[in-house]
Amino acid sequence: MLILNEFKVLLTAALPIVEVKGAIPVGIALGMSPIHATILAFLGSILPVPIILFTIRPIFNYLKETVTFKKIIHKLIHRSLNKSGNVKKYGYWGLFIFVAIPLPGTGVWTGSLIASLLDLRFKYAFPTIVIGNLVASIFIMTLSFGAVSIFGG
Repeated sequence: MLILNEFKVLLTAALPIVEVKGAIPVGIALGMSPIHATILAFLGSILPVPIILFTIRPIFNYLKETVTFKKIIHKLIHRSLNKSGNVKKYGYWGLFIFVAIPLPGTGVWTGSLIASLLDLRFKYAFPTIVIGNLVASIFIMTLSFGAVSIFGG
């Protein structure tokens, strides 16, 4: 049963929007220690990063040519680039901050998409996203552990 719960946390963390912000509380709710849940969520959330960094532009370029997905892809690109101001301004530091601050619409998925759309080099973007995600994971773990302690979960 523990292995199944670990996969639940890993897979939850790999989902867009949810990422570590949702996976760590899920792990704690499943009875894991905050550190165990955080490690699993962190690992799960970075799984999609290389895939996004290497493949999203060719996929988007292909989908932009289709009638079905053209509007959706343009909207996704526009929305992501609208959030990329600090990344454009501060480069990798901006990317780090964007991923590290666990707010809605930020995180590894959007950060990876922005890095790809801005042509940031993988060898710098990937570790920047990983370190930013580590900071976000620790922050969410601290908040989640505090909430569990306060409410006696």
